[in-house]
Amino acid sequence: MAGHSQFKNIMHRKGKQDAKRNKIFTKLIREITVSSRSGVPDLAANPRLRAAVLAARAENMPKDTIDRAIKRGQGAGEGADFEEVRYEGYGPGGSALIVETLTDNRNRTAADVRAAFSKAGCALGEMNSVSFQFDRIGLVVYPAAKATADDMFEAALDAGADSVDSSEDGHEIACAPDDLNAVREALEKRFGDATQSKLSWRPKVTTPVDAEAAEKLFRLLETLEDHDDVQTVYGNYDIADDVLAKLAG
Repeated sequence: MAGHSQFKNIMHRKGKQDAKRNKIFTKLIREITVSSRSGVPDLAANPRLRAAVLAARAENMPKDTIDRAIKRGQGAGEGADFEEVRYEGYGPGGSALIVETLTDNRNRTAADVRAAFSKAGCALGEMNSVSFQFDRIGLVVYPAAKATADDMFEAALDAGADSVDSSEDGHEIACAPDDLNAVREALEKRFGDATQSKLSWRPKVTTPVDAEAAEKLFRLLETLEDHDDVQTVYGNYDIADDVLAKLAG
């Protein structure tokens, strides 16, 4: 019986891992499709598509799956027509949230996102209701092992970046949105392919969130990020280490 129970637990964990992997693939396939549709299928001439394909490769997505998504974006084969829709609102603790989606059904996605906020005791706002609290930036990300903090800072400065945040988790290089491609290309000549290269949102000021609100916030974020239509969620929340430790314990 113990062995049977252990097997069931292993299969349950594997099922959860497979489900998570499938969701990641779904989001990446949508991004590749939309990126391909927005330009040419040539990775060298379509930076957004190139970034999407690199992200897919990092997740070990099969080449055939990537190629099909690119072709679908160019109008080959069957497939839904996805559009980019942004939602904004205030989460638990007064945190501002931006939810970026790729959807083939605006009504369904809006209803689901609104329901997630409502369940957390919060509400969606109008477009631009919280985005004024963020800066729109270009973001290039490299693993920490690619360079020292000093080398990355020097290279990013030469490339025209605005700032570099280096830590044990990696290097995050921020620049003006219009400079993203130039900065990425300059850095890739020196360090190779970036882990990420995309437009992003960076909060101008962060909002401290206590333990009670943080618990609700995490549940909301999990619900949103678990939704197939949701690509990325940005927030201005700041959760102290002791609060994180309390929640983890």
